[in-house]
Amino acid sequence: MLLNCYQQEFLEAGCDEAGRGCLAGPVFAAAVILPADFIAGELTDSKKLTHAQRVKLRVIIEREAIAWAVASCDNFEIDEINILNASFLAMHRAIEQLRTQPKYLSIDGNRFKKYPDIPHTCVVKGDGKYLNIAAASILAKTHRDEFMERIALEYPHYQWHQNKGYPTIVHRNAALEFGLSPYHRKTFTITAPQLSLFSEISE
Repeated sequence: MLLNCYQQEFLEAGCDEAGRGCLAGPVFAAAVILPADFIAGELTDSKKLTHAQRVKLRVIIEREAIAWAVASCDNFEIDEINILNASFLAMHRAIEQLRTQPKYLSIDGNRFKKYPDIPHTCVVKGDGKYLNIAAASILAKTHRDEFMERIALEYPHYQWHQNKGYPTIVHRNAALEFGLSPYHRKTFTITAPQLSLFSEISE
């Protein structure tokens, strides 16, 4: 069973990102402050849920959260400052947009660039441990998926409506055949050997 948040003393926002491992599109991040009595039975790491479950939970989270925000860094920013820094920047942008500012941050993962004047803790696999991080993972994932589905209409041969920009075989082969789109991350190598580890189904 997931705990609501990492600590109880200060108002806390959970933060997570989606799209770090993609070949195309922005990286999205979300920050979510949940009420102490928040209950959502299916809520867990977004990668463990179906698309339908994520969409259903997004409605609940956005309706019941004390505050939530989603932000992104586009592929040009990713190429300029690298994907790790872009992920941190997207999180900072999401935190900045919260209508209620938290006093503490719980961050999914093992690294983070400190947000001004707010202490934080990094939690490895935090989206499977704390509801506020899991909620952030849901919002980041669903908002990013929507964006990728929209731009898939512009460039249908990459099949972003299915792979969401992740390095599936179909996506890589289309990039090699048709070249890179304006949404591709040019600092990511399409034919890198490690990409063969990715399955045809994106997270």
